[in-house]
Amino acid sequence: MLSVKETLGAGACIVNGGVTDGRAGRARWASAVLAALGLLAGACGASQGASQGVSQGTGRQSGAATVQRSSPVATAPTPSTTTPTTSSAGSLVAGRYQPLWPFADEKQARDWQESYRSGGHQPWHLDAERTALSFTQGFLGFTGVDQVVKRTVTGGDARVSVGIRGEGGGRPGIAAVIHLVRFGAGPDAPWEVVGTDDTTFSLTTPGYGAVVSSPVTVGGRITGVDESIRVDVRATGSARPLGERCCVAAGGDGVPWSATVTFRAVPGRTLTLVASTGGHVAKVERFAVTGVRVAR
Repeated sequence: MLSVKETLGAGACIVNGGVTDGRAGRARWASAVLAALGLLAGACGASQGASQGVSQGTGRQSGAATVQRSSPVATAPTPSTTTPTTSSAGSLVAGRYQPLWPFADEKQARDWQESYRSGGHQPWHLDAERTALSFTQGFLGFTGVDQVVKRTVTGGDARVSVGIRGEGGGRPGIAAVIHLVRFGAGPDAPWEVVGTDDTTFSLTTPGYGAVVSSPVTVGGRITGVDESIRVDVRATGSARPLGERCCVAAGGDGVPWSATVTFRAVPGRTLTLVASTGGHVAKVERFAVTGVRVAR
């Protein structure tokens, strides 16, 4: 018996076997074995080549997949429910509130900061109470509302309740709760009026930050007796109302009220819608404001 064992290199195929007698037989046997070895070696080499080819191909695919995973994926930002999509970030206070007064945008607030740092210009912008009263008396023209009844300040957010003098020296009545937010960065960022909190007199239509056009329907709810509601459309930098409507009779307990107002304003501008009522003990006893933007 003759055994043939051949090593064909790393990973090669191994062939065993073969038995015969005689020189001719051995010659034929050897020839057959060599032929068989050649066929098997070729088959094994082809198998190895295919295996290597698959491995290399997978490696390239893995490399490509790695590149794809490491590439940044562009995704659309999730819209904020509190930020109007028509407003740019620079025109909003703290990225979400309408700038009603005294600054129309963040650039104006920064300009004031620079003037304050260099010369102490108008320091009242750093006082939430004085800003709230200046807004009420100077911007809105409600000169009879001259009392700060209460204030709450938390970081860059403030609520200042303004009101009228009580009859006979009694406790002042609250006319509105004014919401203010620091506009910009730094410890000297000024206060900006961004709206009012609704109480027994609300202004909920149109919604805060809504895009509007003329004429606009304004409304909300009121609790009171024999009320007379006036609506003004105002904007920072304008001494007079851009539109007005008077007078809407209302009254009851949480009763809806509404009015339609015509105005003229520059497209894209921020507006302050103002609703006020009074006439019992003072011309203006309660008011509410909201911020909107003019359609482009």
